[in-house]
Amino acid sequence: MNHGWIVTLADADGRHQLSLMTRDLTAEVNPTVSVEVDDVDAAYDAAVAAGLAIVHPLSDEDWGVRRFFFADAAGNVVNVLAHIG
Repeated sequence: MNHGWIVTLADADGRHQLSLMTRDLTAEVNPTVSVEVDDVDAAYDAAVAAGLAIVHPLSDEDWGVRRFFFADAAGNVVNVLAHIG
């Protein structure tokens, strides 16, 4: 996948991926790291219940992921996502 601002490289079966980003075009901040989960809605609910600072709302993106960002106590921004559709 290459959107110009983010490129994702994957092995043949798609199990291992590496994304490189210049600047996130749909969020106010760039994530430090991304984590893919099976159920992003449950992860969002758990993050809110834990009192984490949500810095990008739960959103469906045009390139086929549903995601949100939270900031940890050290200021790292974590992109939590799941592929949709």
